Amino acid sequence: MTPTELRKKGYQALVDALGQIDTIRFLQQTGWGVGDYTKEREQRLNQVTREEFWQDVQRLRARKASQQNSPQL
Repeated sequence: MTPTELRKKGYQALVDALGQIDTIRFLQQTGWGVGDYTKEREQRLNQVTREEFWQDVQRLRARKASQQNSPQL
């Protein structure tokens, strides 16, 4: 499937699910954004060391595990 065909099918799926008016509203809300995402992402990621990254992963895993083990009210 070409990018054009994919885009056309995607638009059609939105129209089928949302109708024409809400599809237009949805597309207007999402927009295309501004700036250079790749450059900005690289700048943000370069500020984090590998050690800091893994500490965050471990912290998130520990939090998730404690939430799963605590009784639900």
